[in-house]
Amino acid sequence: MSPESLDPGRLAGGLPRGEALALFDAAPPVAVGEMLGRWRGSGLPSGSPLDGLLEAYGWYGKEFRDAETVHPLLFGTRSGPRPVDPALVPMALLRDRPGLAHSRPARTAFRLLRPLVTTSKPRARLRAIEHRGVPTAAMVYDALPIVDVFRRLSDDVRLGLMDLRGLPEPFFFLLTRER
Repeated sequence: MSPESLDPGRLAGGLPRGEALALFDAAPPVAVGEMLGRWRGSGLPSGSPLDGLLEAYGWYGKEFRDAETVHPLLFGTRSGPRPVDPALVPMALLRDRPGLAHSRPARTAFRLLRPLVTTSKPRARLRAIEHRGVPTAAMVYDALPIVDVFRRLSDDVRLGLMDLRGLPEPFFFLLTRER
């Protein structure tokens, strides 16, 4: 599947992992400056144990103010999207026990604790890195073993691949630029 032949409606239901990787590999790279702004996020189901997890917790997206000022996790609140400090999110639990992380008690606990983990400080940076043989923009978390790598599906849509140490397969997501 190539980005040019992409039917956006097809992505709503997800893609098998192999097709998602093929789409990622075929999509053009992104320059760091092309990531600036606020982006609305959504998962791209591909068989990852993390599929649907961000949405279940109210994930809004990401914000890139400049290469050094990145809010990697915005969550929706009544007063609008708010950045959460990803270092305070139990990533090992999410990675190793996704069934527990998907549970209603875990989601309720996060909703109650979210005000305690919000931050105004940036928690990631944008860099150009080589991933799967292609130099492209990537978001490097400050305190977690995670790199989100981006490819262009259109001027306003990016395909993201989350590379998390210990997760055997990548997690895919989409970002749509806010105007």
